[in-house]
Amino acid sequence: MPITLTELAAPRHSAVLVMEMQRGVVGDLTSFPALAEACAERDVVDNAARVAAAARAAGVPVVQCTAAFRADRAGSHTDNAPFIRRLLRDPAHMLEGTPAIEVVPDLADPADLESRRYHGFSPFTGTSLDQTLRSLGVRTVVAVGVSLNLGVPGLCLEAVNLGYRVVAVTDAMAGVPADYADAVLTHTVGLLAARATAGELVRAWKTP
Repeated sequence: MPITLTELAAPRHSAVLVMEMQRGVVGDLTSFPALAEACAERDVVDNAARVAAAARAAGVPVVQCTAAFRADRAGSHTDNAPFIRRLLRDPAHMLEGTPAIEVVPDLADPADLESRRYHGFSPFTGTSLDQTLRSLGVRTVVAVGVSLNLGVPGLCLEAVNLGYRVVAVTDAMAGVPADYADAVLTHTVGLLAARATAGELVRAWKTP
């Protein structure tokens, strides 16, 4: 019998991973206006905030998976991918200690954990995220955030490789262009993760 969403994302063994919902990515200081626009069109911030609020109410840990660079770029490979090279033409891009790396206000909460990375495109490599989740007894990760171009597929793939089960919240993530993002959600993320809407997940966490 297929596992239900209520069982898969049971609060006792789940955590929400919020991927790069930062002011410099999708917020008021965005360096990616097309991505921020895609998020606005799909209500990604609002839907992710609903998931995070429901998680906190149900006792599910919320981990803000953030990205940043040091001004001296220490800890970051800067020339091993074309996208990274383009980003770092701007010496001020997503610098540690600046408002750009802050979580967007609608998703920020002082009770949340944070896992910050300085390298790559996904939240597990080069961070203590795996150890943090295992210390909390987590077996299922619930993914929200951006983007379906890079970060979200990377999160899902690495989580599966590490033995976690994954729930992708389909209306709380985005990528560009929209038709490509939808294809990734169906043909890549859908092979790795169960899919649910924010409303379905909120209802599951309210089930006695």
